[in-house]
Amino acid sequence: MAHKAVFFDRDGVLNIDKAYLYKIDELEWIEGALEAITYLTQSGYLVFVVTNQSGIARGYYTVAEMEKLHQYMSDIVFNSGGKIEKFYYCPHLPSGSVAEYAVDCECRKPKPGLILQAMAEYDIDHDKSFLIGDKRRDVEAAEAAGIKGYLFEKGNLLDFIKLIIP
Repeated sequence: MAHKAVFFDRDGVLNIDKAYLYKIDELEWIEGALEAITYLTQSGYLVFVVTNQSGIARGYYTVAEMEKLHQYMSDIVFNSGGKIEKFYYCPHLPSGSVAEYAVDCECRKPKPGLILQAMAEYDIDHDKSFLIGDKRRDVEAAEAAGIKGYLFEKGNLLDFIKLIIP
């Protein structure tokens, strides 16, 4: 049976957008984010994070440093009663200073690669799944992957989710 899923952009949706966040002590959750993930988990949704992380290609931080933050975020969510199934990230930027990541890829939003990868790894029901992002490129990536995309600009994330799925 196919799963219903929610894809979240990270910065500006789950956490306050601080340029190139990778340090745990700089993480600040968006109001209602933990409650929103718990609500979705308890409502039977698989929760994924799909995030552009060009700070890796720029040499600002490493994949390991980013993964440490993601594990911490995942643990906090779990302790709050929710579950992030998996983080998908794009470390690429064509103009990046780290050669191995300075490439044009299929995973950097607005391209749908991160979402398509999740859909290939998990049995996802396109019609019952959606993405929430804070930028137009997030919504474009969702639409290119064949799911609905919603633009979250500010406010309480749980309240926003309840407008989509009461």
